Amino acid sequence: MQNTKHREERRIRINSRRPNEYRDREMERMIRSIPKGKVSSYSAVAAAAGYPQNHRLVAKLLRACGDRLPWHRVLGADGSIRLKHEAAYEQRLRLEMEGVKFNGARVDLEAHGHRFRPWEEALD
Repeated sequence: MQNTKHREERRIRINSRRPNEYRDREMERMIRSIPKGKVSSYSAVAAAAGYPQNHRLVAKLLRACGDRLPWHRVLGADGSIRLKHEAAYEQRLRLEMEGVKFNGARVDLEAHGHRFRPWEEALD
């Protein structure tokens, strides 16, 4: 029984990494819905898109899409910038230009955290 459960969990994990146009479109839609002056986390984007275990795929999607998406509005769960070097500096500058305030190295999530409500968008 335990071995069967392990195989099923492994199959689900592997399938979640495969290309999936619907999943990617939903994640892109969630990223685009983050308004200027607001931020969200990789895990919140994945959960709002319906794939709560795929926060790493959000990062992969953002890398692949370049400037087609507002990549700078997606941060770590604690409000920190996860990029390194010049990319981190650029992300901070873009956010500050949109009016996002930082507490040290982290964004003030109380003031600037975006709450996804995809069910409301579906009603429009």
